[in-house]
Amino acid sequence: MEQENLSLVLHSQGDLRLEHRPIRDPGPNEVLLQMHSVGICGSDVHYWQHGRIGDFVVRKPLVLGHEAAGRVVKLGSSVTHLKVGDRVAIEPGVPRDLDEHCKNGRYNLSPSIFFCATPPDDGNLCRFYTHSANFCYKLPDNVTFEEGALIEPLSVGIHACRRAGVTLGSTVLICGAGPIGLVSLLVAKAMGAAKVVITDLFPERLAVAKELGADFLLEVRREDAPQQLAKRVEELLGAPPNITIECSGAESCIQTAIYATRSGGVVVLVGLGSEMATVPLINAAVREVDIRGVFRYCNTWPMAISMLSSGKVNVKPLVTHRFPLEQAAQAFETTRQGMGIKVMLKCDQSDQNP
Repeated sequence: MEQENLSLVLHSQGDLRLEHRPIRDPGPNEVLLQMHSVGICGSDVHYWQHGRIGDFVVRKPLVLGHEAAGRVVKLGSSVTHLKVGDRVAIEPGVPRDLDEHCKNGRYNLSPSIFFCATPPDDGNLCRFYTHSANFCYKLPDNVTFEEGALIEPLSVGIHACRRAGVTLGSTVLICGAGPIGLVSLLVAKAMGAAKVVITDLFPERLAVAKELGADFLLEVRREDAPQQLAKRVEELLGAPPNITIECSGAESCIQTAIYATRSGGVVVLVGLGSEMATVPLINAAVREVDIRGVFRYCNTWPMAISMLSSGKVNVKPLVTHRFPLEQAAQAFETTRQGMGIKVMLKCDQSDQNP
């Protein structure tokens, strides 16, 4: 095994460097992975550009990356369910404590959770990375490393659709056709949604949504009034949607989501915007529209792997750009400029395939 561990490290706002880090031996319940494919998330770019997301502040050098898959190269002494050579997808959130949230099966809400590339926890944009073996999931032979890495954003879509209660016959509005809006579309259709309308500012993103199965596309402008957009959604579907999944975080889109959703329906807020937002709360209250939040995901990797291996969901079209780890700066700039959909970094020098 090569001993160098090239890693992408954010030292402070705007200061992104490739440097060598030590390879950490796995503890009893951990595995050492040779990383293969790591997707760049909007949060990675946000930390690079701003040095913080809310209360999470980069105060010391931080390895970025949390959408990842790799190969097991060393086992901890207590690990029995994996073996050297296994290809695995990594769930980046690992509970540190068996608190009430973990006992309830909602470990994503645990305040002490370890999460890759969220300060102060290092991520996995590197050659070699050590992770909890219980949060590494073996990939079937027909699921690629890149698909394994895309389970992380796919999990956001699964969690959002579960929280929304998407089921056979649901009609769904998705606000925003970025990566999370697109995976929410894929999952909603796989879960039985009858009609899905998706909105975005950019026609090229809507074109991808059409390829992925959207029934109706709605190109919007920043100046559009939320109530008018809600009316246009109703006209497209023939009735207001049961469910709206808001993936942009924009205040006007949250307003649209509430106005558009059928009385007695559900609005799920996935996108993260400003801490405070002016929304028509009374409109939602008097129509018994439930507003539900989403924070990452939990208990989603097994479902995601089944979706991918069965062919019920195809995430391959989401990857539009690939770069070797050595070109990470160019890859991050490509993501920052909004080019393509998902940019994938290839960390294994000997295997740059999907």
